[in-house]
Amino acid sequence: MTKDYLMNTYSRFEIVLDHGKGALVWDKDGKSYLDFAAGIAVNVLGHSHPKLVSTIREQAKKLIHCSNLYWTEPQMKLAEILSKNSMGGRVFFVNSGTEANEAAIKLARKYGKKFSPDKYKILSAFDSFHGRTYGSLSATAQPKYQKDFTPLVDGFEYFEYNNIDSLNSKISEQFCAVIIEPIQGESGIIPANKNFLKAIRKICDEYNALLIFDEVQCGMGRTGKLFAYQHYDVEPDILTVAKGLGGGIPIGAVVANEKADVFEPSDHGSTFGGNPLACSAGITVMNELLNEGFLEKVDELGDFLKKELEKMRRSYPQKIKDIRGIGLMIGIELNKIKAKDFANKCVESGLLVAVAGNNTIRLLPPLIIKKKQINEAVQIIGKVLEEFKDE
Repeated sequence: MTKDYLMNTYSRFEIVLDHGKGALVWDKDGKSYLDFAAGIAVNVLGHSHPKLVSTIREQAKKLIHCSNLYWTEPQMKLAEILSKNSMGGRVFFVNSGTEANEAAIKLARKYGKKFSPDKYKILSAFDSFHGRTYGSLSATAQPKYQKDFTPLVDGFEYFEYNNIDSLNSKISEQFCAVIIEPIQGESGIIPANKNFLKAIRKICDEYNALLIFDEVQCGMGRTGKLFAYQHYDVEPDILTVAKGLGGGIPIGAVVANEKADVFEPSDHGSTFGGNPLACSAGITVMNELLNEGFLEKVDELGDFLKKELEKMRRSYPQKIKDIRGIGLMIGIELNKIKAKDFANKCVESGLLVAVAGNNTIRLLPPLIIKKKQINEAVQIIGKVLEEFKDE
């Protein structure tokens, strides 16, 4: 077995994973790891969840794919569950987060063209991350992702996150939408201020622009509520989700309220989007998250993890700059320690974590994580901190 046939597109940890169960994974050599990356917020039910495995097996026996030329019950059912448990409206299914955001961008531009041919611009926040395909990359206001792929899609402008004056200085009647993450994930787990999101909602209404919430990473129960916007008492016109929706099976979705639901036949499409296998997995994931007490438990465990990390920050003020996040979406901002170096040492010690930005460690464990496993992870993080000498 060789790595030579894969494109050099990822900076990978030097382990070969083989199988997993719950919040644990094992490599080919039999070493176990606590998984606090969860496939980058994807494996919300952990690994080999019995209900999800059973759903995939049973659906695969019936129908895996048939295209969107026909109706299927799993697709209709999952759309209903998503609509009724968000802000309502209709659903379009895709295969990934970047595809969900591409569809949202097209919805916004068609909406704007209803009023003026010049109403096509879209605002997004600096340090955002909305995906790597061209429309979503153009909305991702980070030069490190964009610089080698210019020219980008025209019509995108950027403002400072959590700074309403910055947004006000950019907005005009030419804008058809604002797209924003309620919690910036790739940039270091940075939650929006409540008043900031409320002000954006008001501005969008004043300028007849759609408000798009990108919850690809922060949605699907990650914050202790089904969707992060539910912490803020602010509803979007368009909601994009993916990652955790299929529990590991690729699926994404766009939920658009009545105002934003402007697609007509042939406006958009996806060969694989909303196939029966992926939608069946999504139904099982949604049903588990909506079980009584599940999200409350996520909230409780998230508070516990954050408090334990805050204790650690007080013990290592020279090494930990900040602890941020909501629910089981926590960032550890390191001080004078490279996040990649820290993550590598965590892997060596049996803990998988994700890196965000230049100096933040992301903790995104499966939502079925146990308190005992959180304690184990915190102990490993403390041990790794000790390995870095004070400067």
